[in-house]
Amino acid sequence: MSKTLDAPASRRPPAPRPVLAARTGVAVVFALNGLAVASWFSRVPAAREALGLSPGRLGLLLLCMSVGALLAMPAAGLVTQRLGPARTVVVATVLVALGMTVAGLATGLAGWAVGVGLGLAAFGFGSGLCDVAMNVEGAAVEKRLGRTIMPRFHAAWSLGSVAGAGLGAGAARLGVPVEVHLPVLAVLILTGTLLGARAFLSAPAESTDAGAPAARRRALLAAWREPRTLLVGLLVLVMAFTEGSANDWLAVAFVDGYGVDEAVGAAVFGVFVVGMTLGRTAGTVAIDRWGRVPVLFGTIGLAAAGAALAVLAGSGPLAVVGVALWGIGASLGFPVGMSAAADDEDRAPARVSVVAVIGYTAFLAGPPLLGFLGDHFGVLNALGVVPLLLLPTLALVPVLRQPPAAKSPAG
Repeated sequence: MSKTLDAPASRRPPAPRPVLAARTGVAVVFALNGLAVASWFSRVPAAREALGLSPGRLGLLLLCMSVGALLAMPAAGLVTQRLGPARTVVVATVLVALGMTVAGLATGLAGWAVGVGLGLAAFGFGSGLCDVAMNVEGAAVEKRLGRTIMPRFHAAWSLGSVAGAGLGAGAARLGVPVEVHLPVLAVLILTGTLLGARAFLSAPAESTDAGAPAARRRALLAAWREPRTLLVGLLVLVMAFTEGSANDWLAVAFVDGYGVDEAVGAAVFGVFVVGMTLGRTAGTVAIDRWGRVPVLFGTIGLAAAGAALAVLAGSGPLAVVGVALWGIGASLGFPVGMSAAADDEDRAPARVSVVAVIGYTAFLAGPPLLGFLGDHFGVLNALGVVPLLLLPTLALVPVLRQPPAAKSPAG
């Protein structure tokens, strides 16, 4: 490890101004992506009501977003290498904004479930591209800063989610139509992302070697044969399911299971993302002090306990405490997994892409699985699957340990 990384924070040389600007730009892009995703999820109860969907059919509709994201993932690493993270993020966010607008208009004006599904597919495809590109850029900034910063980028995503959940709850309370709420936010999100991406680090010049595209494809295929990369992906899959199940179903679960209204359901989702934000903000300090493995053992155990309490509490206020613990515990698995995949910067796009494909499988399988269980046992009880998956995942945590040859900050 370099002397810069070994030195105490007070003795490290100040980061160059372009790196600090890129840090801010990445945080802005993460935050706006979180705002986009949470804005949709906070209005899921309204969409279910407008479209007249059962839990099972709602699960299939939510699946459209996951399918879009999963289709984007295999090519996202190649696209990011070809265009650079900044241009990839811009293209991706155009798709996100278009998908938000179509989903909102199809929900509120037409009551057209197929149109909502098409909008969510475009939303998901753009979000999948953006996810890989902004994580690759975040890992590059982290290495140049010489300290753990990736969870704070994901904390920015969570802050955006808090804002999205709050705006969604307010829109539901005030009766703002979905077809107004989502398109307006889409324009603001796209504008802000264009500004944030301008501050990204300069992308390396594209190779003029005719064999460069084939070399990128070989690197991607090689990443699929690496045991550590695949195991990191499996851990990220479970953590994505832990987070995604709350995103998709928490508001609906509290409306159905605890008898609260739509606005309160959106506010409970906001409690979850506040917990995520706190965990990701404090988690950087904890990881730099104790390392990835001990911290992840603790947070995953906390997520299992919190999810179990949210389901089994029998009391709304006590269940909300469980939701907060669930959010804190689920906060670090996804960003630390992405950071671990990017330990070798040269191979980061391919490895992050592989981990993202595996992780996003949770978003593909999660909505219909929980929708099916919700039809038979109720949505709240269906969320009991979360702690059952988290406990055996503790066995995967040691794979996050930094390889000896890597030069990233977090161990």
